Amino acid sequence: MAVILGPNRYGKAETRVVRVVRDGGVHRIKDVNVSSALSGDMDEVHLSGDNSAVLPTDTQKNTAYVFARKYGLEQIEDFALLLARHYVDSQPAVHHARVEIEEYLWDRIPLPGPQAERHSFVRSGRETRTCVVHHDRDGTTTVVSGLKDLVVLNSTGSEFSGFAVDEYTTLRPATDRVLATEVSAGWRHVPGASPAGGSAGFGESYSEVRRCLLEAFADTHSLSLQQTLYAMGRRVLETRGEICEVRLAMPNKHHFPVDLTPFGLDNPGEVFYAADRPYGLIEGVVLDDGTPAAPSAWE
Repeated sequence: MAVILGPNRYGKAETRVVRVVRDGGVHRIKDVNVSSALSGDMDEVHLSGDNSAVLPTDTQKNTAYVFARKYGLEQIEDFALLLARHYVDSQPAVHHARVEIEEYLWDRIPLPGPQAERHSFVRSGRETRTCVVHHDRDGTTTVVSGLKDLVVLNSTGSEFSGFAVDEYTTLRPATDRVLATEVSAGWRHVPGASPAGGSAGFGESYSEVRRCLLEAFADTHSLSLQQTLYAMGRRVLETRGEICEVRLAMPNKHHFPVDLTPFGLDNPGEVFYAADRPYGLIEGVVLDDGTPAAPSAWE
């Protein structure tokens, strides 16, 4: 039996970088988690232990810190592009770089008086912003922006009926139910294009895609969570020309009406038990018809 080395990569995972921008007495915070992974002409480190092609993962950690100081840290996609291009351009053995970043949001703490809202913050209860950037030595670059932990709920306007049944089916059709989910979404930018708006381009694109997702969730009368998922992805593609593919994962956070009849009470859709597991998990990809899928862009 012949044994060969398959695809491989290595890198530094979850380097936390917090940058404080001091604009006089007014401060701004960027709080990110950076992971980098490099691949290329690196077989010998596996086969013979020759480390000459290996840029240490500790160096990758330091590069994230240094670049945050030298170049700033505004939009996470721009920062990921900067790092990925640096690794490929500076290391002959590196043919491909993957940089993934999560951003954790902070809100200012409002205080009375003229010194209010200057340097005190509280961790936001919003979603986590994400991105994954791939860059190859041939210049091919892909940018996938995204978010996770975006919790949304419709208290009505959702149904689920007409489904397939077999001898094990006990679920009853629902014509009015609570629909809740925790959205994980990623959207791929058109290859070779960057969003308009200069240094703020990715930030504006993120805000607008997020708005499309939320508005489509809110104004879709849902016959299934699958239908809602498609409506959300379609809204993004029809509204944002810089996006060519949307991937969504949406667990069905079930809310079951509580039977209050043992206590002599009715329950006209007011009291629910929110179950955390098990749950249905709905996943799907919505594509611009003229754009081929690029599964490696998400890995």
